[in-house]
Amino acid sequence: MSKIHLSKLYHKNKNQIKVDFEYDYNVKEYIKKYPLVKWSNTYKTFYLPFSKENANNFCIYLRKNNYHVDFKKLQDGFPNYNLSKQLNSEIISSIDLFKRWLIQMRYSNNTIKTYISMIKLFFRFHSQKDIDKINVKDIELFNDQYIIKNNFSSTFQNQLINAIKLFYSYNNNKHLDLQNLNRPKKSKKLPEVLSLDDIKLILTSIKNVKHKTLLSLIYSCGLRIGEALNLRINSIDLNRKLLHIKSAKGRKDRFVPISLTMIDLLKKYFSLYNPKLYLFEGQKNATYSATSARQVLKRALNKTNINKNVTLHTLRHSYATHLLENGTDIRFIQELLGHNSPKTTMIYTHVSTISLQKIKNPFDDFNI
Repeated sequence: MSKIHLSKLYHKNKNQIKVDFEYDYNVKEYIKKYPLVKWSNTYKTFYLPFSKENANNFCIYLRKNNYHVDFKKLQDGFPNYNLSKQLNSEIISSIDLFKRWLIQMRYSNNTIKTYISMIKLFFRFHSQKDIDKINVKDIELFNDQYIIKNNFSSTFQNQLINAIKLFYSYNNNKHLDLQNLNRPKKSKKLPEVLSLDDIKLILTSIKNVKHKTLLSLIYSCGLRIGEALNLRINSIDLNRKLLHIKSAKGRKDRFVPISLTMIDLLKKYFSLYNPKLYLFEGQKNATYSATSARQVLKRALNKTNINKNVTLHTLRHSYATHLLENGTDIRFIQELLGHNSPKTTMIYTHVSTISLQKIKNPFDDFNI
């Protein structure tokens, strides 16, 4: 029986109920159906507005499906720091200048948004301290009293440290020794990978040509969702069978081969939709939204019996793993995916079933 933990979270200047559970596709889908539940990209968690009534009603909803609910932490008081306090004009000015610098340095919009939100959160926590008096102990206190106490991930903690280091590198704070900002150990989670049969099942379940083309291109070229949505028509060279991905993660360009089957699908898509600027366009010829793309995948999954934690990025992971299983050199896979380091690409050797199946199990020699 699945166990769901409810605790307190201060998010978007309000008290919230944080929802934690060991990943289970059915549990996730059931929680998402509750009207008040939202997803936080900042904290990578589900949450809903905090109130005694909301907590009671949500518990009743969960128990209807025989889930065990642990709400002990909801009985604790909220932490005594005041994150609702407005930032003073000096900090706001410094953050605005930092944001302009990030834009000038061509950081991605997602990175800028994440770093700025984390810097603001950090200074609300230390609202009584001057910006140039922050030291390593202040960061450790924030880690202990906010990040650890709220059971946020090591990824969140690392992003915070990245944001603070960059902010104070820009502001030259003499009280903060940037070299002594220690990072938490990263969890070594393996990516979720679908089988070839699963990929075929998902793609063949889609009747809409635009939706089928989008998901097919993400898989067949190993694209990040942002790369796929930012593709312009002139990025595709059907004669050379190449896709030119421009200014991807790390401001890198790369070329990716397009399969013959994918070329046929693209030609059909062009004849039906005739996009003007971007390959996949939403309203008023703007780029297709990531939210819409996720909904396309979700609807496709609902037509299958696949109960894995599948995201758009899972298609990219699956593409890389299938290339490896087909004998493609790891260095070529690194280039195709646009990885800076081969270490990043090597993770696919751990999820390749071909490699695992070659291992001889000593139990096979038993005659029992």
